[in-house]
Amino acid sequence: MYFNPAKIIKQNILKGLNNYYKRNLEAEIKKYLSVKEIIAIVGVRQCGKTTLMKKLASDLSNKNKINFISFDDISILRLFEEDLQSFIQIHVEPYHFLFIDEIQYSPESGKKLKYIYDHCEIKIIISGSSAAEISVQSIKYLVGRIFTFTLYPFTFEEFLRVKDEKLLTVYIGGNYKQIIVEQLNKYLTEFLVYGGFPRVVTSNSFEEKQMVLKNILNTYLLREIRETFQLPENIKIIKLVKLLGFHIGNLLNYNELSRQSEFKLDELKRILSILENTFIISLVHPFYTNKRTELVKSPKIYFVDPGFRNICLESISENQNVRGESIEQFIYSEFQKKGVQLKYWRSKSQAEVDFILEKEQLIPIEIKSALKSPKVSRSFHSFLSKYNCEAGYILNEKMEKTIKREKGNNINFLPWVKFNKIV
Repeated sequence: MYFNPAKIIKQNILKGLNNYYKRNLEAEIKKYLSVKEIIAIVGVRQCGKTTLMKKLASDLSNKNKINFISFDDISILRLFEEDLQSFIQIHVEPYHFLFIDEIQYSPESGKKLKYIYDHCEIKIIISGSSAAEISVQSIKYLVGRIFTFTLYPFTFEEFLRVKDEKLLTVYIGGNYKQIIVEQLNKYLTEFLVYGGFPRVVTSNSFEEKQMVLKNILNTYLLREIRETFQLPENIKIIKLVKLLGFHIGNLLNYNELSRQSEFKLDELKRILSILENTFIISLVHPFYTNKRTELVKSPKIYFVDPGFRNICLESISENQNVRGESIEQFIYSEFQKKGVQLKYWRSKSQAEVDFILEKEQLIPIEIKSALKSPKVSRSFHSFLSKYNCEAGYILNEKMEKTIKREKGNNINFLPWVKFNKIV
């Protein structure tokens, strides 16, 4: 029987695409498929990097020769590491596009990819589970040769694409009434409990969702991260992550966290950096212009995915109530997934605003629960006046209203699910 490698590759690419849901990052990456630079897709395990790569490869395969390999295949990895010229002859030269999944398994990937980039006519797309791993191994060799994209678990918009495509169309349009807000809030509650990992979102039962989240925790946090970065035993890591889960939206006291977690201060800061670079947590830093009155050095802590945080806390239930810090977590992570960095403001006199968005003008954002009337805190008024902001936003459960202040700036009350109107 005639062996057709192109056919085998295409069959492998198509595996798992039957239930593919479009990712927002897909369109952004496609803009760069015709340029020379290597494309790197990084993100936490189970966020859909392999599936996205297969979708890109599948779309290209009709008019191009595609090779899709993974470095979790030991034989391919060994060839790449030990005999680069043979690797090029087999996996590079016959093709127009080379997709390499799990690039982090190669300690010398950057140096070897630079050689391929400089000597071969091929477009390379790679993926890895950690920005830190790819940065250390590759960036120093690939300066000027690589574009890096971060794929997160599903955004709320992508979550709706799975759950209710008709409602998604209304949501994207943005011009909808209270009854739609109530429908969206029901889905938001589910999203805040289980999060956006694709395999979790597409699971049909509470038991299955819980099992998938436990598996992500055990295989990714407790095994892969610990082994890759030579971290201490599982019990101490779990204890630390659980403590972080209780600190959502609060200032991080390093000394207190060091005492509670039983990690020395230097070791604690190293582990927090690893957790941030592997897309488990985010550290949000303060906004200030006046160091004397506003500088609070401590960051706030958020998790990238709410479901991951809940499974770490062992607090997932089918009838779970949504608390204020969960909404704050949601708003932060949705902005992060859009590539928008938020800060927080807190003065030494304890005036505080949840988030500050730095655009052409500063935009303060407060997160509230259900509001019966349009209340505005003294701290929020203070920030608007101090920085002469054109507008500020108070995100709450249902209320949509605009108040014009005497000083000319607007305070906009928006439902949580309309946060995207800010950006």
